[in-house]
Amino acid sequence: MDWFTETLWPSWAQKIKVKEVLYHDQTEHQDLIVFESDAWGRVLALDGVVQTTTGDEFVYHEMLVHTPILAHGQAEEVLIIGGGDGGCLREALKHPGVRRVTQVEIDGGVIEFCKKFLPTLSDGAFEHEKARVVIADGAKYAAETADRYDVVIVDSTDPHGPGAVLFTEEFYRDCRRMLKQGGVLVTQCGNPAIHPDELEFTQARQRGAGFADVTYYFAAVPTYVGGSMALGWASDDPALRRVGAADLEKRGVPADLRYYTPEMHAAAFAHPAWMKRRVGY
Repeated sequence: MDWFTETLWPSWAQKIKVKEVLYHDQTEHQDLIVFESDAWGRVLALDGVVQTTTGDEFVYHEMLVHTPILAHGQAEEVLIIGGGDGGCLREALKHPGVRRVTQVEIDGGVIEFCKKFLPTLSDGAFEHEKARVVIADGAKYAAETADRYDVVIVDSTDPHGPGAVLFTEEFYRDCRRMLKQGGVLVTQCGNPAIHPDELEFTQARQRGAGFADVTYYFAAVPTYVGGSMALGWASDDPALRRVGAADLEKRGVPADLRYYTPEMHAAAFAHPAWMKRRVGY
C-alpha cells in the first residue's frame, strides 16, 4: 500500500502517504488499519476513515478537554464517554483540581490496542491513580449511573452504526441528569463545512434535552476531512462559555500544551456568518 485514501464523503477524498503498515485486519464487521506516515506520524483508520494521528491529535483532545474544564473553573469530577485511545484522559489528568476522571469505553480491547499501537496518546493515563476505567456501554451507563459530574466529555465516532445512540436526545437528557449544577457537556459534531446537518441535529437534540445554553465551538484538525471540527457545548449556565481569556489564564492552564490557549478558547466560540444562518446562531 503506497497511499491510504479516505472516502468518508462521496464528493471528497484525502490521501496520506503510507510509510509502513503496522497493523491491518479486515473482519466481517470492520476494516482497521494502523500505519506510519511521514507527514502525520502514526495513523489509525477505521472502515477507511481517519480516527486519529499522532501528528495532530493534540488539537482535538486539548480543545475537547481543556475548554470545558477551564470554563467551569472548579471541576473535580470528569466523565469521558468513548475515547478509548486515551487522549482525552491524558489531557483531563493534567488539571490538579480534578480529583477523578472516569473513562467509560464499550470495548476494553480498544484500550489495549491503542496502548500497544498508539502509546503516546494515553501516555500512561490509564494507569494514573486518578483514572477510573469502566468497560461498559456509554449510553447505558449514562442512563443508569447514580454518579454526578462537573464535566461530561463525549469522544465518540460519527453518528452511524453503534455510535448513533450517543447522538440521541434521550442520551443528551441522561447526560444532563448526570451533570452537577453548573456542569458542562461537550461532544464532537463533525465537520459542518461538509456535513452541516450533523451539527444542526445535534444542537437541536441537546436543546430538546432541556439544556438552557446550547452552542458550539471550533478546532482546526488538519487530518479530519475538511480540517474544521465542530464541538458541541451544552450547559445550564450561559456565563460559562463567556469567560474571558484573562480569567481563563488565572485558572491554571496546564503547561506545555500545543494548541489550546485562553485566546484560542475564547475565539473558538466565534461563528462564521453562514453557520449562524444554517444553525440559527
